[in-house]
Amino acid sequence: MGFQNDKAVVVFSGGQDSTTCLFWALEQFEEVIAVTFSYGQRHDEEIEVAKRIAEDINVEHHVLDMGLLSQLAPNALTRDDIDVEAGEDGELPSTFVEGRNLLFFSFATILASQKKAKHIVTGVCETDYSGYPDCRDVFVKSLNVSLNLAIGKEFVLHTPLMWLDKKETWELADRLGRLEYVKDETLTCYHGIPGDGCGECPACKLRRAGYEQYMEQKERKGL
Repeated sequence: MGFQNDKAVVVFSGGQDSTTCLFWALEQFEEVIAVTFSYGQRHDEEIEVAKRIAEDINVEHHVLDMGLLSQLAPNALTRDDIDVEAGEDGELPSTFVEGRNLLFFSFATILASQKKAKHIVTGVCETDYSGYPDCRDVFVKSLNVSLNLAIGKEFVLHTPLMWLDKKETWELADRLGRLEYVKDETLTCYHGIPGDGCGECPACKLRRAGYEQYMEQKERKGL
C-alpha cells in the first residue's frame, strides 16, 4: 500500500505555533496524526499539555523518546543550571538546541512513512525565529529533498507559519476559529506555565506582543 495523499503528521509540542499548525492541518487533510518529542525538557508539563490537546480534539498522538539530545546539546531548555538568555553580539540564544529540528523532522518523516502519510507539518518560521538556523526555509527545503532521497518516497514538508510573525499567527488561529483555545490551552513559556505564561521570558514576551498587536488590529477593523 502506498501513500495516502490526504494524510499528515504534525510535529506537535503543545505550544502556540504547533497547535495552530495542528488546527491548520485538520482543515487541510482528511487524517492527521500528531507527534511529540521527549528530549529532556525542563518541564514535563509541555508533553502533558500536548497529550491533553491531542485527546481533547481526538487526534492520534505519539510521544517519541529523544532524550539523547539533552546529552549531546546542553541548553537552557533541558538544563536547570543554564539560564534562558537572548543571544548577544551575533550569538544564538541559550534556548537553541543544536540539531533539534533536523532530528525531529527526520523522525516525524519516518513515522509518516510507517503511517503511509505523504505530508509532514511543522511550525517553524523565519520571521520570529531568534536566528535559529534550523528554522529557515532553505533548511526545510534542503531537508525535504534529503529525506525523500533517504527514504525513497516523495514527502512534502509544510511550514504554514514560515513567513508569518506572531501577530499573523494569532490571526491565523482566529481564522481557524481557535483563537481563544490557542490562547488558553497551549504552553509557550520557557518556565513551563501554560496559557499566558510567566510574561517575562523571551517566548512569553513575543507571544504577548503578537497577541496585543493582533487584538488592536482587530479592534481597529471593528471585527
